[in-house]
Amino acid sequence: MSALVDVSREIRASLLLWLALLVAFFAAFPLLQLALLIVRFQEFPNYLIVHDWPGNIARIVRMTPSIADMVSIMRDEWLIEIGSMNFAYGHGIAEWSFVLVPAKAGVTLVIALLLATNVVLLRAVRKTCPLFARLGASAAAAGGALLAGVATMTITWVVCCAAPTWVVGLAVLGVSVATAFALQPIGGWLSLFGIVLLGAIAAALVRQLSGRRRGASAAMVEPTQLARASS
Repeated sequence: MSALVDVSREIRASLLLWLALLVAFFAAFPLLQLALLIVRFQEFPNYLIVHDWPGNIARIVRMTPSIADMVSIMRDEWLIEIGSMNFAYGHGIAEWSFVLVPAKAGVTLVIALLLATNVVLLRAVRKTCPLFARLGASAAAAGGALLAGVATMTITWVVCCAAPTWVVGLAVLGVSVATAFALQPIGGWLSLFGIVLLGAIAAALVRQLSGRRRGASAAMVEPTQLARASS
């Protein structure tokens, strides 16, 4: 409980910074994916579709008897789709797209929350934590965010039409299709590991912060006790 109190205190002390980082990280992730697609395929999006996500979720709930299947299907429902359509074939074929999936956006929000919190905590311990330790924590946090982020990408490409969106993202990044498909079964574990790593770094920084405060409290109490003993 004291750890949560310490984290809350630091967030309140740097609330504007924390909120700015949270919004920046959360907004940058989909924008980076869209930018990656534009750079990779050298063309801008030419279509935008807003899907009836609430209606689709309601239909899935009504028509899917298995709870496990229901959750699995709802997790991959799209809200927004933006990409490049090739109209040389009938009504057109989507060659590539970025899709906003609310379930994946929720994971992205968790990553952004942890990353913003880590930055605030690193700022709070900058006077007591050695530079090497802070650099290591920063690198580990960036690695955790990158790992979780890669496994949360929501990109489609006609070449990998049957693959999960994060596997397509790897292929778009330049990873061979065979390697990307080989990594497919561990996508959820990669995302979980990245989030746990971010949480572990935050916990370690909170311990460092709590130790500093306990040391400061002891340093203040000792002169008081000496003054009382002398009197």
